[in-house]
Amino acid sequence: MNPILAGLVGASAGAWALTKGRQRLALSRAKHPSLGGHVRMAKRVAGQMPAFTQPADAWFQADGAPADVALRRQAGFERLGALFAERFPKTLALTRETRTGLSDLQFTSAYRVPFPFSKRVRETLGTGTFLDRSEGPIVVDLDGNRLIDLTGSYGVNLFGYEFYKQTIAEGAAMVADLGPVLGAYHPVVADNVKRLTALSGMDEVSFHMSGTEAVMQAVRLARYHTKRDRLMRFAGAYHGWWGEVQPGIGNPVPADRTLTLADQSEQTLKVLATRNDIACVLVNPLQALHPNGNAPSDNQLVDSSRRAGTDLGAYRTWLHRLVDTCRANGIVVIFDEVFMGFRLAPGGAAEYFGVRPDMVTYGKTLGGGLPIGVLAGRAALMRRFNEERPLDICFARGTFNAHPYVMGAMNAFLRRLETGEIAALYDGIDARWDARARQLNAALEETGAPVRVAHLQTVWTVLYTKPAAYNWMLQYYLRAEGLALSWVGTGRLIFSLDIDDALFAEIVRRFAAAAAAMAADGWWETPEGLTDKALRRAVLRQAVRARLGR
Repeated sequence: MNPILAGLVGASAGAWALTKGRQRLALSRAKHPSLGGHVRMAKRVAGQMPAFTQPADAWFQADGAPADVALRRQAGFERLGALFAERFPKTLALTRETRTGLSDLQFTSAYRVPFPFSKRVRETLGTGTFLDRSEGPIVVDLDGNRLIDLTGSYGVNLFGYEFYKQTIAEGAAMVADLGPVLGAYHPVVADNVKRLTALSGMDEVSFHMSGTEAVMQAVRLARYHTKRDRLMRFAGAYHGWWGEVQPGIGNPVPADRTLTLADQSEQTLKVLATRNDIACVLVNPLQALHPNGNAPSDNQLVDSSRRAGTDLGAYRTWLHRLVDTCRANGIVVIFDEVFMGFRLAPGGAAEYFGVRPDMVTYGKTLGGGLPIGVLAGRAALMRRFNEERPLDICFARGTFNAHPYVMGAMNAFLRRLETGEIAALYDGIDARWDARARQLNAALEETGAPVRVAHLQTVWTVLYTKPAAYNWMLQYYLRAEGLALSWVGTGRLIFSLDIDDALFAEIVRRFAAAAAAMAADGWWETPEGLTDKALRRAVLRQAVRARLGR
């Protein structure tokens, strides 16, 4: 080869390698240092964690508590077990009967508490899954127990169960003459499109069968129109259960086309400003409550290191900078409001934070109580075909998309959203829920229990202020006080807006009573000098012994 040509080739290769090296370094710096930011490492760690059960003689002393404290804990544990057996017999019996044939129930039953304790908890503190009816914010189980609902139906229940019963009935009446005819549209669809485009500020919408589907389509369209292949998500954020967006400890590792970077990070902005292969960025506004952290669940409570809290001003500034950076580099910004949509404001996070994404996905409550996924976006991004290349398409269709009954319930929801009655629920919403959080924290402080709450309006999580190994027990004391929780326990409490001041005061009373009862049973009486690090190391030592067969 000509020496000059060889030199040019070598110089080009060196420049290419240097550029790639800089890109990889920038990407590494933009990852969150936790396992949530290193999904492949998280998967390897999960693959090495063996199953083990806390020994019977140490079950109540995982934190090294003395024998007298362990006996009080055991007495409290067995007392709760007897109470549940007496109070919930029919509900528990049907739950046990159904569990063998329902894989979802097997999963949620196994992951309510840290796995070393799970078997004994299931045997003694069975948790019923069946309900007979709802009455406002109250749910009634098969045994007639009336529980105040703090589950929010995973985000669906924003305005109260009675609201959704009515929207479902109104929607069914609208489309009754057509029935479940699919393919063609009921005229109510046209009104839904008008209302949704006006509400979202977007040009077009498409209907899907779930929030997961809506997010999938948003990502596909972003890739289709940008001709780029990479998706960027933030560490800890949830965007449905499909593989490319659900990395994390134990979950499948996403494809190489997915980048998981740190939220609220200057290094992340640098990556977004300089790379030319990123099609879109997914934003879940709920992450303002626990940046870079996975959705909290009590099965993670091996210690008290869970953290959460909001700085809404800083998060607002971050979102504006994020959108500006992406827009300058041709990256599509997708707000995933499947969970939070309509909670912060009628126009969602875009209205609340004063920022306009390129696409937004909705689900949960928008269906008026029925399952739905909606994608709204700019016209240039929503088109599924290339007019100049007729065989170049981005196909998306679903048998139940725009199902008449779902469209009817959605229309009833959207119409009610514009009423004065609903507008009143949003009036002063931040101040009202901030005051309620202070009210509960003050009551908890009076009990002396090391428990506090953090919140993003109506979505709350429970935090623990001293190192402890049994924080997950609080969910059972709360159930004993008549508070209904989802399977993630105290990790997420979701309030509906029909909870008035009187009922909230009752929630505070019951919550404080549960914390006081748990404290009296000794679960937070830990050895002096105990640290969260020591608790985590104790679990690690047990895991290593189990891995080595000891």
